[in-house]
Amino acid sequence: MTDASTYTASKRLPAQVWQVGALCRAIADALDARFNPVTVRGEISGFSRASSGHCYFSLKDASGQIRCAMFKRAASMADFMPRDGDLVEVRGRIDVYTPRGDLQLIVESISQAGQGALFEQFLRLKAKLEAEGLFEPSRKRALPLMPRRIGLVTSLGAAALHDVATALQRRVPHIPVVLSPASVQGANAPQEIVKALSKLYKYNEQIRRLESDLLSDSLPKIDVILLVRGGGSLEDLWGFNDEALAREIADSPIPIVVGVGHETDFSIADFVADVRAPTPTAAAELVSASQQTWLNTLDLMQDRLQSTANRVVDSQNQRLDRAQARLGRPSTWLAQQRQQLQSHQQHLKFAVKGQIASQRQQVLALQTQWPHQVKSALSRMQERLARSDRGLALLDPQLVLQRGYAWLADEDGATVVDAAQVKEGQALRATLSKGQIDLTVQASSATRHR
Repeated sequence: MTDASTYTASKRLPAQVWQVGALCRAIADALDARFNPVTVRGEISGFSRASSGHCYFSLKDASGQIRCAMFKRAASMADFMPRDGDLVEVRGRIDVYTPRGDLQLIVESISQAGQGALFEQFLRLKAKLEAEGLFEPSRKRALPLMPRRIGLVTSLGAAALHDVATALQRRVPHIPVVLSPASVQGANAPQEIVKALSKLYKYNEQIRRLESDLLSDSLPKIDVILLVRGGGSLEDLWGFNDEALAREIADSPIPIVVGVGHETDFSIADFVADVRAPTPTAAAELVSASQQTWLNTLDLMQDRLQSTANRVVDSQNQRLDRAQARLGRPSTWLAQQRQQLQSHQQHLKFAVKGQIASQRQQVLALQTQWPHQVKSALSRMQERLARSDRGLALLDPQLVLQRGYAWLADEDGATVVDAAQVKEGQALRATLSKGQIDLTVQASSATRHR
């Protein structure tokens, strides 16, 4: 009965109606009385510094996050430069930003408490891949000067797609772009990016096979790939710090340009890529020398070619003028040649006459000398013949036989010069100076000369 009466009475009391601003201030006062001052430990995310010097960021851990504001005075007292991923301890007060009704922590001092968990994972993976040589400059490939086709991997809803498309359309509207869409944020982003890259690799492989079938290499392939995403916090860009994605980029058969985040943002994909661009727009500009630049280059080459051609023509004209000056009138040149011919004829005539006279004198001299030379030569040859005849006579075996020697031969006519050649009872023939005698061996004794 009492509870019911109390309930009825409370229903009759008029409810208090708050003004929004007053409610925010009341909540701020209650929080101030309950919590402040407060010290909070967490990881910095989404850090930014305004031109005024004020800093804005969020502190987070595994179970929550809170917005923070650190005004210029407090920021100037910090002994380090805060950045995303830093694990810090801040001291300040809980407040409510009345214009938006946002709960925020006004930071009065900040100190480092170590690096955040995500940043520690980033450093561990970076050290691992660097030790394997995936960041080596020697494995980086140069970008094509004029790609025939450009591959693009990004999200269909990303601002980076618009930025890249605008830059390419402005600079190289004639180069086709093959878009392979993928999510660039969230847990599934790394796997989707890997699949998107793989599709571009397969596209090039299909082109290669088609060229093989057509026996041609004129089909345009993808010569470079842009992997891009706009700026964001460390969590937003975390998909580009995946190991599987890093290895996919490292194994790419096509040069890859990574343009993720802003100029101060770095990811593992940036280190592995062939080229790192500070922004998506910069990535597009790296692979697209503007059409006007090429047109200007062509104009310059045309001017140089024309100038070179003019110099060659002028030089040849000068040579022609000099040749014409040397040649003069054909009749004059012909007269000169006729005069030279007559001069040669006179020289030849006198030369032949002189040669004939010289040869005649030589013949007369030979006619006078020839009998004496023949007689002298014949005398010398007769003397040589006599000497040879005397020498030959001295070698005549008959002269030796006349001195009492005999020439012994066996029945076959072989000369016997050694007693060992004959045996007892053997028939021999002795040739003397005059006549021959047949002999029979009665006994022989061989004398060996040492």
